[in-house]
Amino acid sequence: MQEPGAGPSLPNDIVEEIATRIDLDFTHFNGMSGEFYIVEIMGGGAALLDYDGDGDLDVYLVQGHMLGKGKSLAEYLLEPQPESALRDRLFRNDLEAGGELQFTEVTSESRIDARGYGMGVTVGDYDGDGCPDIYVLNWGPNQLWRNRCDGSFEEVSLRAGVADDRWSVSATFLDYDRDSWLDLYVANYKSYSLERDPECRNSRKERKHCDPRLFESQADRLYRNRGDGTFDDVTETSLIGSSVGAGLGVVGSDLDGDGWLDLYVTNDQEPNFLWRNRADGTFQDVGMLSGASVDARGLPLASMGVDAADFDGDGFGDLFMTHVDGEPNVLYRNLGNGLFEDVTQKADLAEPSWNHTGFGTLFIDYDNDSHLDLFVANGAIEALSELRRKDDRFPLHQPNQLFRNLGSGRLTDVSAEAGPALRLSEVSRGAAFGDLDNDGDTDVVVANNGGPVRVLRNRVGSMRPWLGLVIAMGSPPRAAHGARVRVSRRGAQPLWREVRIDGSYASANDARVLVGLGDASEVEEVLVEWPDGTSEVFPAPALRRYTLLEYGTGSVVEGSSR
Repeated sequence: MQEPGAGPSLPNDIVEEIATRIDLDFTHFNGMSGEFYIVEIMGGGAALLDYDGDGDLDVYLVQGHMLGKGKSLAEYLLEPQPESALRDRLFRNDLEAGGELQFTEVTSESRIDARGYGMGVTVGDYDGDGCPDIYVLNWGPNQLWRNRCDGSFEEVSLRAGVADDRWSVSATFLDYDRDSWLDLYVANYKSYSLERDPECRNSRKERKHCDPRLFESQADRLYRNRGDGTFDDVTETSLIGSSVGAGLGVVGSDLDGDGWLDLYVTNDQEPNFLWRNRADGTFQDVGMLSGASVDARGLPLASMGVDAADFDGDGFGDLFMTHVDGEPNVLYRNLGNGLFEDVTQKADLAEPSWNHTGFGTLFIDYDNDSHLDLFVANGAIEALSELRRKDDRFPLHQPNQLFRNLGSGRLTDVSAEAGPALRLSEVSRGAAFGDLDNDGDTDVVVANNGGPVRVLRNRVGSMRPWLGLVIAMGSPPRAAHGARVRVSRRGAQPLWREVRIDGSYASANDARVLVGLGDASEVEEVLVEWPDGTSEVFPAPALRRYTLLEYGTGSVVEGSSR
């Protein structure tokens, strides 16, 4: 790992790294044993959630464990473990009145004992009690931790019917059938075991991690929420099981504007899926037809992280995904008619990403100028020659990147001016995005493989006007996953945002909607298109604070105002 060469952050740095200062003390362990198991380079993830309902974001971090052929995973999980054993960790945000961040580890008191080989995590209130639950993705059985609304959790995977034992990396909760209950989509990767991992070597006869294409891809799973605390596996009847891919990232969004949530899934070295919701309980993969499955050359890429958002301000959700070095990260512009155009070159994103391997990513307006920027967490999957020559212990590390949206369809790499935090060179995987200190800008929690967690505190966004929205429905209120929000401003085009915790890679994000207003800060009204197809208009909320907008409390409008 390469530490920053400069001293403390300067006032004009975009971000500063503060994990140690705020007691977010966590180091990921990938279980490397010198055997080059591919599972060891794929985790882990992070989640931001307000598990205790106190108005600030807590942090959940996924852990690995030692890898070896001598003991099965089932045997390991059955063994009693000391309190200090490797396991996932939950940190409570004890945000002080003056806005000073401080975290306290509460894993033990939360009763979460997640000791699988962790990959990722997602969040959603699946049982509708107003408290967010946690679903952990593992190489091995996944776990659903039900929030008991008293600071503790209980493991209910088997009871709920979602203890998928495939190699899962990312997942999302979404209400695909519009019955007001959150369903669950799980992206699965490869059929893999340590015993069946061959010995692979590079052209110099050196040991290396095997190409994932040597292993069979797994089918994803779709679970329909029955509304009684259990799920029904509808993978086959929904037609999700009709295609198989090496799933790594997933995002739920209404990409065709018909009012029903679709699913976009990134597959490693295979065509990506765009599952169009047919509004009858079934899905159709229209990725190839829409132009969003392969790049402009017609080639499938090693897709990992993903996000969907309206980066160009035309009201339609565009797609961005990360890839390995030697392949550019790809930006698809939504043309608004069910078709996508690869605009990577036009947006000036190809060259800056060519020598990087990207994982976690999200569209964020880091400077609150009203244009959505991009953050990319990087880390190689094969040893980098320059690091190997230096006998680096873990020769995969790369610096992360931040791209500023110029508002003209182009983005520019501003990593060099972001400060010492983006000169860190590590093996980054998951990244979770949200306003940790409630000051009105987006911070980033970066989960590093085989290294310490990093917290990148935003230092510039809160200088501009912003609008914070908690979009909720149900009783008690819960995040309205998939709701679309239109913020109308005087003298400027409206801004469209979505209520989503998914996207990135193996991680879950802040469910609140944070809207940077730029120079046009006079808000006229806010329209919410709810997941059930109805729409409501709300008067302009106060700026520079978070405001709750509840389903049924606005002025109802007919259909969509899109």
